[in-house]
Amino acid sequence: MINYFRKTALITGGAGFIGSHLCDRLINDGYSVLCVDNYFTGSRDSIAHLLESDHFETLRHDITFPLYVEVDEIWNLACPASPIHYQRDPVQTTKVSIMGAINMLGLAKRLGCKIFQASTSEVYGDPEVHPQVESYTGNVNPIGPRSCYDEGKRCAETLFFDYKRKHNLEIRVARIFNTYGPRMHPADGRVVSNFIIQALKNEPITLYGDGMQTRSFCYIDDLVDGFIKLMNNDEGFQGPLNLGNPGEFTVRELAETIVELTNSKSDLVRRPLPEDDPQKRRPDISLAREKIGWEPKIPLEEGLKKTIVYFEELVRQGCERCS
Repeated sequence: MINYFRKTALITGGAGFIGSHLCDRLINDGYSVLCVDNYFTGSRDSIAHLLESDHFETLRHDITFPLYVEVDEIWNLACPASPIHYQRDPVQTTKVSIMGAINMLGLAKRLGCKIFQASTSEVYGDPEVHPQVESYTGNVNPIGPRSCYDEGKRCAETLFFDYKRKHNLEIRVARIFNTYGPRMHPADGRVVSNFIIQALKNEPITLYGDGMQTRSFCYIDDLVDGFIKLMNNDEGFQGPLNLGNPGEFTVRELAETIVELTNSKSDLVRRPLPEDDPQKRRPDISLAREKIGWEPKIPLEEGLKKTIVYFEELVRQGCERCS
């Protein structure tokens, strides 16, 4: 029986890695979901299991163009998030971050509804403060190859808070740190997916630089739980809020752990470090603990095992994107 009193959530980028998991969670929590995606990096495979649901629908749309729908809340996740993808068309990346935010904020203003922005730890650039706290304003190169994403997301945050101040819009802004899990794009160039696929195929694992740069890795279920708690917090805390796992590992440590978990014969090989690649990345989540009572629960090794199972199946099927 259809529940006509369900709230309807619009999720832009809903066919992406994080977006598809958010679709799952909201439907399980009693929402109807409108998934909007232009499939630049999203995949229909990620949402195929939802297509038979009475409470799920999809719309192919690029949010750099206005969208006219009736919903109860908006989750703005649309934007390519890995360097390989966002540098493929840097102008479009900037446009979806800024024009997409303007269009979604305009829709939220018209509807008078709450809106969530998926921002990023990349707003901190190559940080001079470690771990990164929300009050740190960052060290970002405005004209480098990563700037389309970094500065696009920084400008989107500006727009969200200006709409809050000028139009009293109810906003939520989360700064996402490295996240991993099933449904990651196998060709997104990120360390977790790269290392797992290389290890499963017994190919050399590529370390950029000396592998001593650090990252923090948050499992997807923990991140989505943080999203929900931020969006629904009773005190109306709007952010920006760091969401990530404060455990810090070198990229080399990650590679060695994946080799061990996959029983791989892969060797580690070094490649030049990309321009503006951050040397350190770890969230201070004190504010998340205080404001929304959130912290991640899934240890890295446990999350990696679940992610490896997903990629094992892709490799077994001969996934073209895994080559």
